[in-house]
Amino acid sequence: MAEMKSLDQHLQRRGGRWHYIRRIPARFRKLDTRGTIRTALDTSSLQVARARRDAMVEADNQYWAHLAFQNEQRSTDDVSRQRYEAARTRAKARGFIYTPLPELIATIDVADLLKRLSHAVKHEPEATEVEAVMGAVPPVSDSIRKAFKFYCDKLAVSELANKSPDQKSKWKATKSRSIEHFVKLCGNLPMDKITRDHARKFYEWWGDRIHPKDTNGGKVKTYRPNSANRELGNLRKLYREYWTYQGEETRENPFRNLRFKDKANAPTPAFASAWVQEKLLKPSVFDGLNPEAILLTYALIETGCRPSEIANLQPQNIILDGDVPHIRIREAADRELKSNASSRDIPLVGISLEAMKRAPDGFPHYRDKSALLSNSLMKAFRARGLLPTDAHRIYSFRHAFEKRMLEAGLDYGLRCTLMGHKNNRPQYGDGGSMDYRRKELMKIVQPVSAETIQSLPDLRA
Repeated sequence: MAEMKSLDQHLQRRGGRWHYIRRIPARFRKLDTRGTIRTALDTSSLQVARARRDAMVEADNQYWAHLAFQNEQRSTDDVSRQRYEAARTRAKARGFIYTPLPELIATIDVADLLKRLSHAVKHEPEATEVEAVMGAVPPVSDSIRKAFKFYCDKLAVSELANKSPDQKSKWKATKSRSIEHFVKLCGNLPMDKITRDHARKFYEWWGDRIHPKDTNGGKVKTYRPNSANRELGNLRKLYREYWTYQGEETRENPFRNLRFKDKANAPTPAFASAWVQEKLLKPSVFDGLNPEAILLTYALIETGCRPSEIANLQPQNIILDGDVPHIRIREAADRELKSNASSRDIPLVGISLEAMKRAPDGFPHYRDKSALLSNSLMKAFRARGLLPTDAHRIYSFRHAFEKRMLEAGLDYGLRCTLMGHKNNRPQYGDGGSMDYRRKELMKIVQPVSAETIQSLPDLRA
């Protein structure tokens, strides 16, 4: 909005009531022949008048921008959007929520409808006023690709606010894949042209991917229902959020109630303790690997952390001084945790303590680079024969940590705390002192040789 020359610019008081008085700017006089705008603000309060004046200034600015777009023969979409946004702003300035005309006709709020009609009759010569309060400017229907860009740029701002660049990239890539699958199947349709038939077509396409009719002797890739449900959910949410923003909350969602029955995912297997001791704690087993990757791997064994949690540790959350060395998993201003329960403090014991002593500043090479970390470690583990089966992953360390705690009889609440899981039982206290947690973890610590400890790389300056 243009900056005001004075606090009460464009305001004039007549008979105790405030009016909005504004001359058409010279550059727009050929497009808007009203000369001077004179509009009652229907208030005797200067504070209210200023607020309504601000909204009227914004609405007029948008209206003139619309006229200029039209005059310069811009695209139809751009012109329509300028006109629609101007109408929304003007309605707000008049104390109305912009509501498309078809919804107003079907409304049961008779008092609101009569109020709008009264205003429209009063301002009948002013087309922009009537259009605004009576919802006569149709919403602009973007293509689904444009709607997705708008969703990312404007509607999902709060959802993305605390994500790191890597988290934002993954978030967008996952949702973008859903849009592109839909476009490939149905075309880059305007949002108001997407029907239940298109949604069913997308659902059936996914059904064929989950249960192919011709498996070509088992060589055709099949997909899990949760992959389809994620994409259907992405489209359902985009449609809902887009039309809610346009003021059409009641528009029926074509992707409603389309969902495949989930199958339980096969759990990632845990590393057996014998495998860890005989293979992974063997001296120099990771020789040649990036030193940060070696220490990060060993830090996973006795902490049960997600790899990304260790990779994104900040130096201030690595506590090596004091009675109980530990790490603090915390959300940062530019990085989200998986859940609130993920915030936790974990004592350092065994090989993980030795690893973190040698990396007091964390692992900057892998910070916010989860894909690089995962790919590097999986490649190294496969090349060195360190995965017992094809189903094992780096996450197998986390599952092994949980399994060892369970088998050693550690308290359920403590296990939830250390894993960063939500505890569904009534919780009393804070999960125990750090000294208590360390003593419990010492019950499951993996024995490690002095030779292995001596072979660890050291990142200390």
